[in-house]
Amino acid sequence: MPLFYTAISKVFSNIDYEIELLYVDDGSSDDTLNSIRKVQKLDPDHVHYLTFSRNFGKEAAMYAGLQNVTGDYVGIMDVDLQDPPELIPKMLAEIENNNYDVVGSRRVTRAGEPKIRSFFARMFYKLINKISETEIVDGARDFRIMTRQVVNSILTVTEYNRFSKGIFSWVGYKTKYLEYENRDRVAGETSWSFWKLLQYSIDGIISFSEAPLSIAVWVGLATSIGSLVAIFIIVIRTLLYGDPTAGWPSMVSIFLLVSGVILLSLGIIGKYIGKIFIEVKNRPVYIIKEKK
Repeated sequence: MPLFYTAISKVFSNIDYEIELLYVDDGSSDDTLNSIRKVQKLDPDHVHYLTFSRNFGKEAAMYAGLQNVTGDYVGIMDVDLQDPPELIPKMLAEIENNNYDVVGSRRVTRAGEPKIRSFFARMFYKLINKISETEIVDGARDFRIMTRQVVNSILTVTEYNRFSKGIFSWVGYKTKYLEYENRDRVAGETSWSFWKLLQYSIDGIISFSEAPLSIAVWVGLATSIGSLVAIFIIVIRTLLYGDPTAGWPSMVSIFLLVSGVILLSLGIIGKYIGKIFIEVKNRPVYIIKEKK
């Protein structure tokens, strides 16, 4: 926290903007909150924080931050300094001088990431942009600066199952992305494992595309047609050549195929129903334990 505060303060000391920093502690179990409190005591006029009653996730933290800031321009950043603070003046200049509503950041390389993770990340962006009407920019980070109008529009999207990269694109507005080379975090380790990222990707696809449901329908239709064709062939063969003894391996294979398709289709439908179930409960996206 002190490293981030120092870096941000240095940036804003060279530009003519008043800064408000709002730290969001997502129910951390380490010494994060105490570090935030120390920074807040050093600069109580410009530094504020809120902490959750438990871990609600990154999406809830961003939503809470957007709901509790007051500036005309609002930025989102990670405190590990993977998001380069030196881009902030350029972002503000683009908004002020070129009438952009949003200026975001986009990594042009994934240096330092495991190759398998980078591969699946690229495949995710290709897939979701083919099956969704909302464009998700490859390499785009959550790090961005937005006008108050954009923030207010994002806050009208009150769904519990949030995928902010999609929401940022869905609300529209004139947007520009500044490119930069990937950099390592200054401190700490990521809590995003491969499986968490995979689950996050699935949530994103479900939130912004009905294609999986369509795929289930078409696969089910193709399987049904194939089964009818197979039955027709078997009947004709029986009428022409009698009823030879059928081999059990082929029968078992057909059963496994059909059962697999059924389970896959039910799984896809169940995933959507599960999201609907969570939404209709209308639970709060987060709960604040402490705010200052």
